[in-house]
Amino acid sequence: MAACVRTFLLPICLLLLFGVLQSKAWEVAVKDKANKTCLYASIMLNITIQYETNNGSFNNATLASPSEVKHNGSRCGTATLAPLLFVDLGRGHTWSLNFTRSNSSYEGNVITFTYNTTDAELFPDGKPNGTVITETPAVPQLFTSIPLKTKYKCNHPDLIQVDNVVQIYWNVILQAYIENGTIGENVTECDADLSTTAPPAPTIPASTPAPTKPTPSKPSAGTYSVKTGNETCLLATMGLQLNVSQMRSPVNINPNTTSSSGHCDNHTATMVLNDSNTGAIEFGFVLANGHFHLENVTITLIDQPFESFANNNLSYWDATLGSSYMCLKQQTIGVGTNVSVNVFDVRVQPFQVKNGIFSTAEDCHADKDNFLVPIVVGAVLGVLVVIIIVAYVIGHKRRNAAGYEHF
Repeated sequence: MAACVRTFLLPICLLLLFGVLQSKAWEVAVKDKANKTCLYASIMLNITIQYETNNGSFNNATLASPSEVKHNGSRCGTATLAPLLFVDLGRGHTWSLNFTRSNSSYEGNVITFTYNTTDAELFPDGKPNGTVITETPAVPQLFTSIPLKTKYKCNHPDLIQVDNVVQIYWNVILQAYIENGTIGENVTECDADLSTTAPPAPTIPASTPAPTKPTPSKPSAGTYSVKTGNETCLLATMGLQLNVSQMRSPVNINPNTTSSSGHCDNHTATMVLNDSNTGAIEFGFVLANGHFHLENVTITLIDQPFESFANNNLSYWDATLGSSYMCLKQQTIGVGTNVSVNVFDVRVQPFQVKNGIFSTAEDCHADKDNFLVPIVVGAVLGVLVVIIIVAYVIGHKRRNAAGYEHF
C-alpha cells in the first residue's frame, strides 16, 4: 500500500497525469575501488510533478525514468560516510537514496529528488523557477529493516508524496552494504507482497451472465480542508465512493484513513484526498465571473494494476463566490472509461472561507427539484380545492335561484 510522507494528490495527491508507465526497470551496480559491487538497485519509478505555467494555472508533468541511467556520484560508503545511490535521470533531473545501518540490518533513509523547471519538454509553458529540490525527512515505510547480507524485494507499488511531487515505486530489488561483491541470495520481501495473493480466475459458463458488482453501503462523510499558512482556504465535507471497472465492487473512501492537502490562489483551488488504502482523488476548482465550479478530477489508484485517470472538462458544483455549494443527493462524476466517483452529502467552499466555517449554502438543482415537487403538488392541490369550493358555491346559488322561480 501507499506510504505517503506528505499528501497533496497532485496538484496533487497533483496529486496526482501519470501517463504510460515504463515497462523496464533501471538497474545500477555501484563498484568499490576493487571493482566489486557494493550497492545494487533495480527499480521501476514514475514521478509526477505539479508545476505552475506562465499564465498562473497549474499542470501535471510525468517523468518516467529511462531504462538506463547514469549513477556517477553514487558511493559505497565508509566507516564515517553512508552509502549513497545517486541516479541521473537526464536534463537536469536527479534522484538519490542514502542508507543507514545497525548491527544486524540496514534501511533506506532519505530520498532526494531534484528537478529542473527550465526543461521545456517536461514543463511546456512552465514558469521557470530553476532547480527545485524535494527531500523526504525519512522513509519509514520503504526499504526498512533489511537484514545485512540480504536484498530487499517489493513488486507492489508504493507511493511517496512531498509537496507537489508524487513518486511511485514498484518492482524494486535493492541491497546495500554488499560484502565481497556478492549480492545476497536471501530475500526480504515487503509486507504488501507477502499479504497480497491473487485469487484464482473464476470459471463462468458461456450461458451464465457475469455476476453483478455488489453495492456497498453509503460511505461516511469526511470533513477536509486546505490551508494557506494558518488560514483555511478550502473547506469540504463529503462521502466518496470509487467505481472502477477492474475492482470487484465500488470502494468507499474511509475518512479515517484519508488526509487532505492542496493549494489555493486567487483563481484556482485544488484539494487532494489521499486514502492510504486506495489512492488519491484530486478536485480542481476555478473561479470566473463571480462563480466557482469544479473543473477537473484526477483519480490515482496505488494498488495493482497501477493506473491514473483524469477529466479536465467538468462543470459541477457551481455556486456564487462567497457562498458554499451543497447537495444532499448522490452525484456520479465520470473521470475515465468505466471510472467514476460517487459523491454523497457534499458541501464545499473553495474560496473566501472565513474563520474556518462554511458560508451560506446554495443548493444543487437536484435538491431544489426535490423541494419544488412537493411545493408544486401542494399548489395544484390547493387550486383544485379552490375550484371545487367555487364550483360548489356557484352550483348552490343556481339551485336556490331555480327554486325562487318555481314559486
